[in-house]
Amino acid sequence: MIKAVLFDMDGVLYDSMPFHVRAWSEVSDKYGLRYAPEDFYLYEGRTGDSTLDILFGQTFGRDATEEEKRDIYQEKVVIFNEINSGEMMAGAAEVLQQVGNYGLETLVVTGSGQHTLIDKLNNDFPGYFQREKMVTAFDVQYGKPHPEPYLMGLEKAGVQADEAVVIENAPLGVRSAVAAGIFTIAVNTGPLPDKILLDEGASLLFHDMHTLAENFARAIRRATGHRPAQDSELL
Repeated sequence: MIKAVLFDMDGVLYDSMPFHVRAWSEVSDKYGLRYAPEDFYLYEGRTGDSTLDILFGQTFGRDATEEEKRDIYQEKVVIFNEINSGEMMAGAAEVLQQVGNYGLETLVVTGSGQHTLIDKLNNDFPGYFQREKMVTAFDVQYGKPHPEPYLMGLEKAGVQADEAVVIENAPLGVRSAVAAGIFTIAVNTGPLPDKILLDEGASLLFHDMHTLAENFARAIRRATGHRPAQDSELL
């Protein structure tokens, strides 16, 4: 019996990833950090500190200092807030309506540490999310791809792994959810190949939230049976 659906936020509920990529690119250029634009889709789900450690490691061969993490990430947040359109992901409201029709609990599990975006949830999706049941960058020690965020989501929902479903768009988020033992639905709303998400263990993959909403009953049936990750399906 599925009792809860755990949603990633950026790229699932909000069409915000292009703005995260642009903000990360601008601060990386300013500080001479080496990157490729697609890297930030691959890093999606990590905390800001973790992302900066990777960028500093591949550029300077060291982790970023605490001061560098604080200052650079704050600059990234400022840029993101200035350019972000704040648009909900097309089809996200339809998926939430389907979840509500089934009487399932809804939680957000995000690597975001930006209060403004988190606070938008209650305005854009009223009645679905409670702050005390959100898992954000402020709540975890490790962040995705470690299973900690989704294990904490299960704990906050009061359910077992086989009683939940995760909806993710990011490879590291899928890896985190699968490591936590949860049936994981990937929605590929970004530029990465489907294979990357499926190789991380997603059992179903949709190309947009509209299609997931149309096939939600089917997805829940699959989740209830919880076929192994290698039996993945592209829709």
